[in-house]
Amino acid sequence: MADKSSDAKKIKDTEQAFDRRRRTFGLIVAPILAVAVMFTPIDALTLEAHKLLAIMVLVALWWITEPVPIPVTSLLGPTLAVITGAIPAGAAFAAFSNPMIFLFMGGFILAKAMMMHGLDKRFAYWLLSRSWVGSNPRRIFLAIGLATALCSGWVSNTATAAMMFPICLGLLNSIKDMMAANGREIELSEYKYATGLMLMTAYSASIGGVLTPIGTPPNLIMLGFLDSMQNIHISFFEWMIWGFCAMFFYFIIAYIVLSKMFPADVDRIDGAEEFIRAKIDELGSWTRAQKNTLCAFMLAVALWIIPGFLNMFLGATSPILKMYNQLFPEAIAAMAGALLLFLLPVNFSKREFTISWKEAAAGIEWGTLILFGGGLAMGGMMYKTGLSKWIGDLIVSGMGGAVSQVVLVAVFSVLALLLSELTSHTAATNMIGPLAITIAVSAGLSPVPVSVGIALSASLGFMLPVSTPPNAIVYASGYVPITKMIKTGVYIDFIGIAFVTIPIAIWLVGLIVG
Repeated sequence: MADKSSDAKKIKDTEQAFDRRRRTFGLIVAPILAVAVMFTPIDALTLEAHKLLAIMVLVALWWITEPVPIPVTSLLGPTLAVITGAIPAGAAFAAFSNPMIFLFMGGFILAKAMMMHGLDKRFAYWLLSRSWVGSNPRRIFLAIGLATALCSGWVSNTATAAMMFPICLGLLNSIKDMMAANGREIELSEYKYATGLMLMTAYSASIGGVLTPIGTPPNLIMLGFLDSMQNIHISFFEWMIWGFCAMFFYFIIAYIVLSKMFPADVDRIDGAEEFIRAKIDELGSWTRAQKNTLCAFMLAVALWIIPGFLNMFLGATSPILKMYNQLFPEAIAAMAGALLLFLLPVNFSKREFTISWKEAAAGIEWGTLILFGGGLAMGGMMYKTGLSKWIGDLIVSGMGGAVSQVVLVAVFSVLALLLSELTSHTAATNMIGPLAITIAVSAGLSPVPVSVGIALSASLGFMLPVSTPPNAIVYASGYVPITKMIKTGVYIDFIGIAFVTIPIAIWLVGLIVG
């Protein structure tokens, strides 16, 4: 045990040292490179585009190396663009009022209410208490993954992983107690099933994020780029169809890989059912706040999916559908559900409502909203100044001028994955999203498949603890050796891209051409 503790400390010290070097490198080198780019003659670029290229070099490197917080870098880009005269202030900061920011904000407030009032736990414990789950470790493994994935489609991946983490610990302690009663002492940090259960929790939290546009930032970022750069609007319902297919197959791959690599060595977990039942009893009966939250959430979901059904039954050109989309776009649906929480009373005599502004504000990930707005701003400025077209033409000509849809999706999916392993998947998507869309358009291809491929691949950061917050949460338990995370992450990452991401993109090509 002492050796393992020492090894873990060495790994942590190495990670921290690398982090310091990475940040120092970015702090010093990025501004130097940006200045060098600014003073390098590039005749094909306008002065505004040339200035923006230098700013983009600085922003991209600082997104990767993080010498300052990522949201700060996201504000720095538009600010420098205005100071250098590359673009007017109104145009530079217009993206921060993009309706998709309010879609995200409404989703954050709904998620905060669900977590605050225990609605997410009710669902997780309900699923774990089903008769088909019982005390079977393989079925518990499956149920934990399903509960995590389905919750993270609507609630923050990080919050979902944090919620499921103590549930997993309780189940693992039940295993430890059961084996101790049978005369077998185990150390959970060396127990294969414990590693598998923790990784299933982390990976499912990321996998579930692809289900809905609000499930994880890369989804909305790519939808925002499509809307602002190409005036292509993807509805909530359309994304859920693609997202469900991706989530389903990613989940199957993760379950098969993890269950084979980390099998249970017992047929049942004594005490598992009692543990879940006790947790359900702790929740008690449904409260007014929980009922109110459920109503607000279901209202938002209904408003999000109604256009899909109207499209199916009335057709895309239906005047009813057009009127609905004008009155209830996705952002308004999210805000309607969120604002309802401030109006539904819990105790009207005391003027207590389902959520207060202080509670709601604490649930809004302001940094994510700023990063999202900053990414849209940089992408929009690159498009307006012609910078993204220049870069896109360079890449297309470098590939011989012949770019197929499959090759484009494959290249950018792998690039999104690799960048997401090393830096924030939100920052990675912001960096390559505008380029991918511009290259697709320059090559005469639809930008939708590559945009979906990038969004899906950015959620597959499974190799390192720093790749995603869910990975970091389970790694901190001490039950997940970093070598195991890297090995399983490599398998799931590349199997996922090869057998899920690219096939879904090819399917989208067929739909678009058809």
